[in-house]
Amino acid sequence: MGNVIEYKESKLFYYKSGTGQKCLLLFHGFGQDHTVFDSWFEVLKNDYTVYAFDHFFHGESVWNENRPLEKDDWKIILLLFFEKEKISEFEVAGFSLGGKFSLATLEIFSNRVKRIILVAPDGIKINFWYRLATYPLLMRGIFETVVAKPRFFFSFARFLQSMHIIDNYLLRFVMLQMDTEEKRKQVYAVWISFRPLNFEMKAIAQLINEGRIQLKIITGKYDKVIRASDMHRLLKFVAHGQFYEMECGHNQLIDRAALVLKDE
Repeated sequence: MGNVIEYKESKLFYYKSGTGQKCLLLFHGFGQDHTVFDSWFEVLKNDYTVYAFDHFFHGESVWNENRPLEKDDWKIILLLFFEKEKISEFEVAGFSLGGKFSLATLEIFSNRVKRIILVAPDGIKINFWYRLATYPLLMRGIFETVVAKPRFFFSFARFLQSMHIIDNYLLRFVMLQMDTEEKRKQVYAVWISFRPLNFEMKAIAQLINEGRIQLKIITGKYDKVIRASDMHRLLKFVAHGQFYEMECGHNQLIDRAALVLKDE
């Protein structure tokens, strides 16, 4: 069942599934929407009521504020959602880009979060290229040019691959995300609009430890986009956390993670 939270000139879409007493919020990766969690809906339908969101610039959600999404915006939006659905306590899970929204939700509402599940999460390590493209004004201007005229970017990416700075898999991943102007505009909008969603891992770990929040991190052994080795940036500060490394790459992780949840 689809629902919308109205906020100023924007709207956040979410899909509600399941009949269980426990509550779970789901956040997908870049270029996806709530339907990517179909395998989770099936596995969790009896134990959970699941709320799967479309991020802004994805699916049916729209961000029309002409400025970045701040954490205070996200707090107000979720408060409207909690009031509408009568939610007090919940679990939260995010894949890739959705890791940022999961961490933001934890940071703001740690007193309500019972468990956080991070599947190859963005937000634990800030990508060098992301920082370069979104923060300095000069680089942001160059990135705007790339959206309309990507030839130089593609040539540069191939040069990095030839110098073994990025591997073939990551090159293909980048090309897939940037191969049309519409996709490049989406990348730019997401990178610019979500740049306030940054986190300090010691502070996140402190919230997890003090609130005795369950932490589960699931990564892929062959994932070249979000590396398992980067998860220590959070895990080393957490008193009790579960870590799983699946025999797969980035794009297979959502369905593989559903199997982990099914076996609980």
